[in-house]
This record gives sequence, C-alpha cells and structure tokens, in this order.
Amino acid sequence: MSRSHQQQRSVARLAAVQALYQMEVSGAGVEAVVREFLDHRFGGDIEGEHLAEADEAFFAELVRGVVEDQGRVDHAIAKRLAAGWRLERIDATLRAILRAGAFELTRRPDVPTEVAIDEYVEIAKSFFEGPEPGFVNAALDGIARDHRK
Repeated sequence: MSRSHQQQRSVARLAAVQALYQMEVSGAGVEAVVREFLDHRFGGDIEGEHLAEADEAFFAELVRGVVEDQGRVDHAIAKRLAAGWRLERIDATLRAILRAGAFELTRRPDVPTEVAIDEYVEIAKSFFEGPEPGFVNAALDGIARDHRK
C-alpha cells in the first residue's frame, strides 16, 4: 500500500470517528452523515485551506459497518471493560474510537492488527491527554486477541 493510500486511510479513520460521534450526539442517520462527509469534508477547500483526501469507500464502510453491526461491536468492547462498567458510561468520543477500532479488528481481517490499533491510539491522542489512549490500546489489543488468531 502506498504512503498516499495509507494517509488516505488514516484520514478516513479519523473522519469515521467524527461521523460516529456526530451521529450519536445529533441523532442523524448514517446515510445523511456519510453523504455530508463525502460531499463537504474531503478534498475540497474551506476558506483557502485544502481539506485532506480520504479513502472515501473505506470511510463509508467503517461508518456503515459500525452501525449495521453495532450489537456485535459493542459486545466485543463490553467484554474488555472493567467489571461494573457499561459502554454508556464512556465518553462519546472514546466510544466512537472504540467502535470504529473494534469494527475494523473484528470485520476487516485484511488490516494488520498493529496498524489498526496504532491508528486508533493516535486518534485517541488527538482528543485526549490523559489515560484514554492507553485504555484504547489495551481494549483494542484485547479485542484483537478475542477475534484474531
């Protein structure tokens, strides 16, 4: 995979997390949010600033996949939470990161485990300065061990 395509995948992952968060807090439907991102958030210009290119098909697959398979994704995450913790208690941004990462680890065997985990840990670092990136790393590593041999 070329460096450019890897970068487009990274942009798609970040956008998927943002889209999942947006859907949760606004109640917007998956197709409306996917369309908004595809039409307005990739590749163009805003006030003279160029927007990053994304692997748009990968972005749409991640967002739609999390929504379509949310029960299984949430169950995979819940198995990795401390006793007594529920997914609903976790910050919405962190939940979106975990859902996208869990979907990729459970439904995209072509993506190397280390790549998926590292990408979502980096996304967590862009939103959180505390222990959350370490939590994302541990949870996704556990999910990978549960679902990949």
